[in-house]
Amino acid sequence: MRQSYFNVFLDILDKNGAIEKCENAVLGKSCKTLFFVNAHCFNVAQNNDEYREALNSADLIFNDGVGLSLGSVFANVKFKDNLNGTDLIPQLIESVVKHSKNIYLIGGKVGIAEKAKTVLENRHKNINIVGIYHGFFSSTEENMIIEEINSRKVDVLIVGMGVPKQELWITAIKDKLETAKLCVAGGAIIDFIAGNVTRAPKWMRVMQIEWLYRLFLEPKRLWRRYLIGNIKFLYYVIFKCIRTVG
Repeated sequence: MRQSYFNVFLDILDKNGAIEKCENAVLGKSCKTLFFVNAHCFNVAQNNDEYREALNSADLIFNDGVGLSLGSVFANVKFKDNLNGTDLIPQLIESVVKHSKNIYLIGGKVGIAEKAKTVLENRHKNINIVGIYHGFFSSTEENMIIEEINSRKVDVLIVGMGVPKQELWITAIKDKLETAKLCVAGGAIIDFIAGNVTRAPKWMRVMQIEWLYRLFLEPKRLWRRYLIGNIKFLYYVIFKCIRTVG
Protein backbone atom coordinates (compact mmCIF):
# COMPACT_ATOMS: atom_id res chain seq x y z
CA MET A 1 0.00 0.00 0.00
CA ARG A 2 1.42 3.37 -1.08
CA GLN A 3 1.29 6.25 1.38
CA SER A 4 2.53 9.82 1.33
CA TYR A 5 5.58 10.72 3.39
CA PHE A 6 5.00 14.44 2.99
CA ASN A 7 5.86 15.05 -0.70
CA VAL A 8 7.40 11.61 -1.32
CA PHE A 9 5.29 8.46 -1.72
CA LEU A 10 6.39 5.11 -0.28
CA ASP A 11 5.17 1.53 -0.52
CA ILE A 12 4.44 0.33 3.02
CA LEU A 13 5.36 -3.36 3.08
CA ASP A 14 7.12 -5.89 5.26
CA LYS A 15 10.27 -7.62 3.96
CA ASN A 16 8.43 -10.64 2.61
CA GLY A 17 5.90 -8.45 0.84
CA ALA A 18 8.67 -6.32 -0.65
CA ILE A 19 10.53 -9.34 -2.02
CA GLU A 20 7.27 -10.73 -3.42
CA LYS A 21 6.59 -7.44 -5.22
CA CYS A 22 10.11 -7.47 -6.67
CA GLU A 23 9.78 -11.09 -7.76
CA ASN A 24 6.45 -10.37 -9.45
CA ALA A 25 8.10 -7.49 -11.31
CA VAL A 26 10.96 -9.72 -12.49
CA LEU A 27 8.45 -12.27 -13.78
CA GLY A 28 6.24 -9.60 -15.36
CA LYS A 29 6.07 -8.30 -18.91
CA SER A 30 6.90 -4.60 -18.60
CA CYS A 31 9.90 -2.75 -17.21
CA LYS A 32 9.48 -1.69 -13.57
CA THR A 33 11.68 0.54 -11.41
CA LEU A 34 12.72 0.03 -7.79
CA PHE A 35 14.06 2.96 -5.76
CA PHE A 36 14.95 3.37 -2.08
CA VAL A 37 14.53 6.51 0.03
CA ASN A 38 16.56 7.32 3.14
CA ALA A 39 16.94 10.62 5.02
CA HIS A 40 19.59 11.85 2.58
CA CYS A 41 17.36 11.02 -0.39
CA PHE A 42 14.49 12.91 1.23
CA ASN A 43 16.74 15.95 1.72
CA VAL A 44 17.82 15.89 -1.93
CA ALA A 45 14.19 15.54 -3.04
CA GLN A 46 13.27 18.80 -1.28
CA ASN A 47 15.55 20.80 -3.57
CA ASN A 48 15.52 18.74 -6.75
CA ASP A 49 12.10 18.60 -8.41
CA GLU A 50 13.25 16.28 -11.19
CA TYR A 51 14.58 13.77 -8.69
CA ARG A 52 11.44 13.96 -6.54
CA GLU A 53 9.30 13.34 -9.64
CA ALA A 54 11.48 10.36 -10.55
CA LEU A 55 10.99 8.90 -7.07
CA ASN A 56 7.24 9.38 -7.17
CA SER A 57 6.99 7.80 -10.62
CA ALA A 58 8.80 4.64 -9.46
CA ASP A 59 6.84 1.40 -9.62
CA LEU A 60 8.31 0.32 -6.27
CA ILE A 61 9.72 2.72 -3.67
CA PHE A 62 10.87 1.52 -0.26
CA ASN A 63 11.82 3.18 3.04
CA ASP A 64 15.49 2.87 3.97
CA GLY A 65 16.97 3.58 7.38
CA VAL A 66 16.26 4.82 10.86
CA GLY A 67 15.93 8.47 9.79
CA LEU A 68 12.72 7.86 7.91
CA SER A 69 11.44 5.75 10.79
CA LEU A 70 11.98 8.63 13.24
CA GLY A 71 10.33 11.09 10.88
CA SER A 72 7.38 8.77 10.31
CA VAL A 73 5.85 10.03 13.57
CA PHE A 74 5.45 13.46 11.97
CA ALA A 75 4.36 12.01 8.63
CA ASN A 76 1.70 9.82 10.26
CA VAL A 77 3.11 6.73 8.56
CA LYS A 78 3.87 3.43 10.26
CA PHE A 79 6.56 1.33 8.59
CA LYS A 80 6.46 -2.45 8.90
CA ASP A 81 10.17 -3.05 8.28
CA ASN A 82 13.34 -1.23 7.35
CA LEU A 83 13.52 -2.03 3.63
CA ASN A 84 17.09 -0.91 3.00
CA GLY A 85 18.63 -1.86 -0.31
CA THR A 86 21.84 -3.24 1.21
CA ASP A 87 19.86 -6.10 2.75
CA LEU A 88 17.02 -6.37 0.26
CA ILE A 89 18.97 -6.42 -3.02
CA PRO A 90 20.98 -9.57 -2.12
CA GLN A 91 17.65 -11.27 -1.33
CA LEU A 92 16.31 -10.08 -4.66
CA ILE A 93 19.38 -11.52 -6.40
CA GLU A 94 18.66 -14.91 -4.80
CA SER A 95 15.17 -14.78 -6.30
CA VAL A 96 16.58 -13.79 -9.72
CA VAL A 97 18.97 -16.75 -9.60
CA LYS A 98 16.12 -19.09 -8.68
CA HIS A 99 14.24 -18.03 -11.81
CA SER A 100 17.35 -18.17 -14.05
CA LYS A 101 17.08 -14.51 -15.07
CA ASN A 102 19.89 -12.40 -16.51
CA ILE A 103 21.54 -9.65 -14.45
CA TYR A 104 23.56 -6.61 -15.52
CA LEU A 105 25.61 -4.58 -13.00
CA ILE A 106 26.47 -0.90 -13.44
CA GLY A 107 28.29 1.10 -10.79
CA GLY A 108 31.39 1.83 -8.78
CA LYS A 109 34.81 2.85 -9.96
CA VAL A 110 36.57 0.94 -12.73
CA GLY A 111 37.14 -2.64 -11.58
CA ILE A 112 34.57 -2.70 -8.77
CA ALA A 113 31.74 -4.21 -10.82
CA GLU A 114 34.15 -6.96 -11.93
CA LYS A 115 34.88 -7.76 -8.28
CA ALA A 116 31.17 -7.79 -7.45
CA LYS A 117 30.54 -10.17 -10.36
CA THR A 118 33.21 -12.56 -9.09
CA VAL A 119 31.82 -12.47 -5.54
CA LEU A 120 28.28 -13.17 -6.75
CA GLU A 121 29.41 -16.00 -9.04
CA ASN A 122 31.20 -17.61 -6.10
CA ARG A 123 28.14 -17.14 -3.91
CA HIS A 124 25.51 -18.35 -6.40
CA LYS A 125 26.42 -21.36 -8.53
CA ASN A 126 23.89 -20.72 -11.31
CA ILE A 127 23.83 -16.92 -11.44
CA ASN A 128 23.67 -15.32 -14.89
CA ILE A 129 25.56 -12.01 -14.81
CA VAL A 130 25.63 -11.19 -18.51
CA GLY A 131 27.28 -7.78 -18.31
CA ILE A 132 29.02 -5.20 -16.14
CA TYR A 133 30.10 -1.58 -16.46
CA HIS A 134 31.58 1.06 -14.16
CA GLY A 135 29.44 3.96 -12.99
CA PHE A 136 31.45 6.81 -14.53
CA PHE A 137 30.65 6.31 -18.21
CA SER A 138 30.33 9.13 -20.75
CA SER A 139 27.26 10.10 -22.76
CA THR A 140 28.92 8.41 -25.76
CA GLU A 141 29.30 5.17 -23.85
CA GLU A 142 25.67 5.31 -22.68
CA ASN A 143 24.26 4.26 -26.07
CA MET A 144 26.69 1.34 -26.22
CA ILE A 145 25.65 0.24 -22.71
CA ILE A 146 21.95 0.35 -23.61
CA GLU A 147 22.59 -1.64 -26.79
CA GLU A 148 24.55 -4.21 -24.78
CA ILE A 149 21.79 -4.51 -22.18
CA ASN A 150 19.27 -5.16 -24.94
CA SER A 151 21.42 -7.55 -26.97
CA ARG A 152 22.21 -9.65 -23.89
CA LYS A 153 18.54 -9.91 -22.95
CA VAL A 154 18.97 -8.49 -19.48
CA ASP A 155 16.09 -9.09 -17.07
CA VAL A 156 17.36 -7.22 -14.01
CA LEU A 157 19.51 -4.10 -14.16
CA ILE A 158 21.21 -3.12 -10.88
CA VAL A 159 22.61 0.41 -10.91
CA GLY A 160 24.86 1.86 -8.20
CA MET A 161 25.80 5.42 -9.17
CA GLY A 162 24.62 7.42 -6.16
CA VAL A 163 21.68 9.74 -5.53
CA PRO A 164 20.17 11.37 -7.57
CA LYS A 165 22.20 10.31 -10.61
CA GLN A 166 21.10 6.67 -10.60
CA GLU A 167 17.35 7.36 -10.31
CA LEU A 168 17.44 10.08 -12.96
CA TRP A 169 19.40 7.85 -15.34
CA ILE A 170 17.11 4.85 -14.88
CA THR A 171 14.04 7.04 -15.41
CA ALA A 172 15.56 8.51 -18.58
CA ILE A 173 16.56 5.21 -20.22
CA LYS A 174 13.96 2.68 -19.02
CA ASP A 175 11.79 3.08 -22.13
CA LYS A 176 14.80 2.21 -24.29
CA LEU A 177 15.25 -1.16 -22.61
CA GLU A 178 13.74 -4.01 -24.62
CA THR A 179 13.95 -6.97 -22.25
CA ALA A 180 14.57 -5.54 -18.76
CA LYS A 181 11.82 -6.26 -16.24
CA LEU A 182 13.27 -4.54 -13.15
CA CYS A 183 15.71 -1.64 -12.86
CA VAL A 184 17.09 -1.18 -9.34
CA ALA A 185 18.77 1.94 -7.96
CA GLY A 186 21.12 0.40 -5.42
CA GLY A 187 23.40 3.17 -4.16
CA ALA A 188 26.61 1.61 -2.83
CA ILE A 189 25.36 -1.96 -3.26
CA ILE A 190 27.99 -2.90 -5.85
CA ASP A 191 30.75 -1.58 -3.59
CA PHE A 192 29.28 -3.58 -0.69
CA ILE A 193 29.07 -6.80 -2.71
CA ALA A 194 32.60 -6.33 -4.03
CA GLY A 195 33.91 -5.82 -0.50
CA ASN A 196 35.13 -2.34 -1.39
CA VAL A 197 32.95 -1.00 1.45
CA THR A 198 32.42 -3.16 4.54
CA ARG A 199 29.13 -3.60 6.35
CA ALA A 200 28.68 -2.59 9.96
CA PRO A 201 28.64 -5.35 12.61
CA LYS A 202 25.30 -7.09 12.86
CA TRP A 203 24.46 -5.52 16.24
CA MET A 204 24.76 -2.04 14.68
CA ARG A 205 22.51 -3.07 11.81
CA VAL A 206 19.92 -4.44 14.24
CA MET A 207 19.99 -1.15 16.15
CA GLN A 208 19.72 0.73 12.82
CA ILE A 209 22.89 2.75 13.43
CA GLU A 210 24.86 1.46 10.45
CA TRP A 211 25.21 5.08 9.32
CA LEU A 212 27.55 5.67 12.30
CA TYR A 213 29.82 2.90 11.09
CA ARG A 214 29.92 4.33 7.57
CA LEU A 215 30.67 7.77 8.98
CA PHE A 216 33.55 6.27 10.96
CA LEU A 217 34.95 4.62 7.81
CA GLU A 218 34.57 7.63 5.52
CA PRO A 219 34.39 10.78 7.67
CA LYS A 220 35.68 13.20 5.01
CA ARG A 221 33.13 12.07 2.42
CA LEU A 222 30.12 11.44 4.65
CA TRP A 223 30.29 13.91 7.56
CA ARG A 224 28.22 16.51 5.74
CA ARG A 225 25.60 13.97 4.66
CA TYR A 226 25.09 12.44 8.08
CA LEU A 227 25.76 15.25 10.55
CA ILE A 228 24.46 18.30 8.71
CA GLY A 229 22.10 16.13 6.68
CA ASN A 230 20.38 14.73 9.76
CA ILE A 231 19.74 18.24 11.06
CA LYS A 232 18.37 19.28 7.68
CA PHE A 233 16.13 16.22 7.61
CA LEU A 234 14.61 17.04 11.00
CA TYR A 235 14.09 20.63 9.87
CA TYR A 236 12.34 19.54 6.68
CA VAL A 237 10.14 17.00 8.47
CA ILE A 238 9.12 19.32 11.31
CA PHE A 239 8.65 22.29 8.99
CA LYS A 240 6.49 20.29 6.60
CA CYS A 241 4.51 18.85 9.50
CA ILE A 242 3.77 22.32 10.89
CA ARG A 243 2.89 23.63 7.45
CA THR A 244 0.59 20.66 6.81
CA VAL A 245 -1.23 21.10 10.12
CA GLY A 246 -1.45 24.84 9.60
